[in-house]
Amino acid sequence: MSRRHFGLLFTAILTAVVSSGLGYTTLGAQSSEKLPTVAVLATGGTIAGAAATDVTAGYTSGQLGVEQLINAVPQAKKLAVLKGEQISNIGSQDMSDEVWLKLANRVNELGAMAEVEGIVITHGTDTIEETAYFLNLVARTAKPIVLTGSMRPATALSADGPLNFFNAVAVAANPESAGHGVLVVLNDWIHGAASLTKTSTTAVQTFMSPLSGLVGTVSYGKVEFNRTPVAKHTSESEFSVNGLTALPRVDIIMAYENMDGALIDAAVAAGAKGLVIAGVGNGNLTQAAVAALAAQAKKGIVCVRASRVAVGRVDRNVELDDDKLGFVASLDKNPQKSRVLLRLALLKPRNVADVQRIFSEY
Repeated sequence: MSRRHFGLLFTAILTAVVSSGLGYTTLGAQSSEKLPTVAVLATGGTIAGAAATDVTAGYTSGQLGVEQLINAVPQAKKLAVLKGEQISNIGSQDMSDEVWLKLANRVNELGAMAEVEGIVITHGTDTIEETAYFLNLVARTAKPIVLTGSMRPATALSADGPLNFFNAVAVAANPESAGHGVLVVLNDWIHGAASLTKTSTTAVQTFMSPLSGLVGTVSYGKVEFNRTPVAKHTSESEFSVNGLTALPRVDIIMAYENMDGALIDAAVAAGAKGLVIAGVGNGNLTQAAVAALAAQAKKGIVCVRASRVAVGRVDRNVELDDDKLGFVASLDKNPQKSRVLLRLALLKPRNVADVQRIFSEY
């Protein structure tokens, strides 16, 4: 992608001033004394992606750096002093434990700084719900933490990234956002980290919070909150990743017609300490799969029943006798969020009852 092409799509890149106190680039407005300070952590994704032309569907994620993203939306500098830092520059399909832990540690460092009022994280949409939920469980601050991204690359005709970024900064800079846990801002909607999910492969309005609804809305920087998430999060959470270099392995296995126990046994053989089953209907399985899962539960593998269905709860002791079989019910959590929560729960030894408590509280 040529410098000239980017020049047609973005505003001129401003001169970066290296911040001596926080270790990242300061890109604030000239009159910054009364503006809040918002740290911008970039991880890559479609919002930083580029395509061969402005009407090409295929693109490469993570082509723009944090300074280019910030300078492409100069209007955001009227809302806050923006301090940018590049955590990674990948497509979110390649999100890893290494990046998660680096991101979580940096969020906690920034959250402890009195001069930082809020944090914006740019992220690809493929796994944004997992990262948001992970941070919702391990961030140790009540300050606003807002993830945003886009469905169209930065070079696209009618790219959605700039306005999403502007609105994310507005939410992060708003004092009323504090205490809401980690938020995700996309397409004028404010989602709670525990509630949102991606529902379309390509549509701009892909993210929904189908069970609990939106936390609020943001229209051209005007923020309105509808509710406060009720589950435990951030500063109330019992989980910590301080000093961690890895997380326990948990695999997701989808249920299907004529399923046997081969994949269940193979996952455990590969090192899984926990399993999440994306069951049919209300978290159901074939008799053969139930037998295999129950056998692993007796060996100490924590087994969670979720559902492959897009919307709905999986409650305890409805389709299956979870008490007898030793299973955990995912309740309102989809398979991917169940995996995130179970990995953190398994950082210390727990019985099934305690894991079920965690699924109820978070």
